[in-house]
Amino acid sequence: MNTKISLLLWTLLLVVYSCNQTKKTSHSNQTKNKHHWSYAGETSPEHWIEIEKNSNCDGKRQSPINIINKDTDSIASKNNLKIFYSPKTLISKVENNGHSIQFDFEMGDSINYKNETYYLKQIHFHEPSEHKINGIIYPIEMHLVHINEAGKISVLGILGEEGDKSQLFEFFESFLPIKNGTEKDIHQKIDLSSLFLNTNNYYSYSGSLTTPPCTENVNWIVFKKPIILSVEEVLKLKNNMPINNYRNEQPLNNRVVNFNY
Repeated sequence: MNTKISLLLWTLLLVVYSCNQTKKTSHSNQTKNKHHWSYAGETSPEHWIEIEKNSNCDGKRQSPINIINKDTDSIASKNNLKIFYSPKTLISKVENNGHSIQFDFEMGDSINYKNETYYLKQIHFHEPSEHKINGIIYPIEMHLVHINEAGKISVLGILGEEGDKSQLFEFFESFLPIKNGTEKDIHQKIDLSSLFLNTNNYYSYSGSLTTPPCTENVNWIVFKKPIILSVEEVLKLKNNMPINNYRNEQPLNNRVVNFNY
């Protein structure tokens, strides 16, 4: 009799434990899924504010935007932007974070924007472009993210169009493919000066990060002239990223966009 009672008690305990574990797993999965933003379905950009409760994704100074040239304020640049890219700067690693291909940099390259120094932290890509110029969507957009010592952010947005091969993109893509959720150490030199960025022809405005938490008060510098890369290079990047990893156009909300010449 005692043996039967003991077996019954053990069975009940196992059932209760199993139910609790199932609930915990289910809750964990729900929490994980709840906070996993993406570019499609119920976790697409239109739903980011529902997923990221403490974000700025519903703010009034969001990015990207459609830049209409005739509506910009033209100003003399007065050396507001200076770019200091060295051929000795090292890429530390490349990562496929499930949202884009991202290259992280060691200390070296920097920009000076409005008398403040910002250090290049990482480069990532969006296909097609997030920013538009006069309604035109480009095949690719590269974001060079810079941060100063106070934590302020300045991003260089470089649009790309299809044409001849780019040695810079050939170098980037030499580390691909890379699986979702993985990274590779690189520690190799890269010379970004080959981008030939024209510091006298760019648009600037105050916006946000284009991914959660959509942090605002980001200095955006979008170059008017696109860089050239081949169709094959565009496709290779595209095959390593989510399809259409771009955020939809955001309202300007009375912000001023400057054209710096």
